[in-house]
Amino acid sequence: MQIRTTTDEDRDVFIDTLHAAFGRFPETPADGGGLWWSATEMDRNVLALTEQGTPIGTAGAYSFELTLPGGALAPAAGVTSVGVLPSHRRQGVLSAMMRHQLAELRARGEFLSVLLASQAPIYGRFGYGPATYTARLTVARHAAGLAVPRAGHAGGTRRGDDEGHGSVELLRSAECGDILEAVYDRYRRAQPGALSRPHRWWELRAGQPPISPAPRYIALHRDGHGVPDGYASYSLGDDRTLTVDETIAADDTAFTALAQYVLGHDLVSQVVFKHLPADHPLRWRLADFRAGEVSGDTDWLWVRLLDVPRALTARGWFEDGALVLDVHDPFLGEHGRHLLTVRDGKAECVPTGREPDLSLDIRDLGALYLGGTTPSTLVRAGHVRAHHAEASRLADALFRPERAPYCLHWF
Repeated sequence: MQIRTTTDEDRDVFIDTLHAAFGRFPETPADGGGLWWSATEMDRNVLALTEQGTPIGTAGAYSFELTLPGGALAPAAGVTSVGVLPSHRRQGVLSAMMRHQLAELRARGEFLSVLLASQAPIYGRFGYGPATYTARLTVARHAAGLAVPRAGHAGGTRRGDDEGHGSVELLRSAECGDILEAVYDRYRRAQPGALSRPHRWWELRAGQPPISPAPRYIALHRDGHGVPDGYASYSLGDDRTLTVDETIAADDTAFTALAQYVLGHDLVSQVVFKHLPADHPLRWRLADFRAGEVSGDTDWLWVRLLDVPRALTARGWFEDGALVLDVHDPFLGEHGRHLLTVRDGKAECVPTGREPDLSLDIRDLGALYLGGTTPSTLVRAGHVRAHHAEASRLADALFRPERAPYCLHWF
């Protein structure tokens, strides 16, 4: 078997092989792109071929920025388009491609890799751990009223505008792509766990709504100064279900205004928010708490560390302390013991021979990295070994983020 990096000349073969792996046929390209794979980066993709040169597997990556706790923006490879032909599964093709890809990412100097796992059991084997989570919220229209905030608690976080200031206007996605791109970019820079959406994605209309050409209405929020600071992308189905693809908001004030807009839409039986953080306050804003039904609570962004010291020193920290991490990487056959020392929000991470506080797999370190999962949870689950009674408490305090990580970008 041969595994090699693709070129632009391999585009058709790569796309055909990927679709065949999942029993599908490529769609007909629309003018100006519009296909989910149209923004693929051919110099970051690999093909697996038989000794006779027949393509049997694909794997790719996008060039993203990942917002880390503390606000740092780190380059991250977004692994995608992973597939093996049914005729060649369980023959080591996937493992060989994953090992080849990780070596290439390291050769590029990258220290973080992320993906959305089509099947949860697969990617833990390759060192990825679930790091952010998302859920669906369904609200019955007849019970969708928002409670009047109590005095002194009138709007959650905001940037100085009184609640009620600002406006919501109705647009169509095809006419406001530049505005959506700018609003999303400001949002993702402030949200730990969020990924960038490169300009070429918007230009080629690659991905899912509101990026894709699929028709969507856009509720655009402007703050009290007329500056766009949030949007909700939505469509209304024949069953009178209004589905919100994504809600992007700079603060709680903008989100509440957008929620009021979609929840107050006429001729609607229910409103479905496809992606919300599990701890989002919208349910608490409803006058009837039970009017909001949470479902589809699931993992979203999976993270893998390719260079443990670089990754740990890249993010911000919010508690001083020191922790010795004994990290195993079974897939790559690596093992290292690291002394993580945090002072004034900055970390130093160096090799050490000291006794460990925690022993863990590289996939579990990926799950902890953004702060979306606590170390004590993984200790209790039997994934992480705490070597003394205070280890879990100390690790929880160190890895705590300033706000919960969240990602809704699909790739």
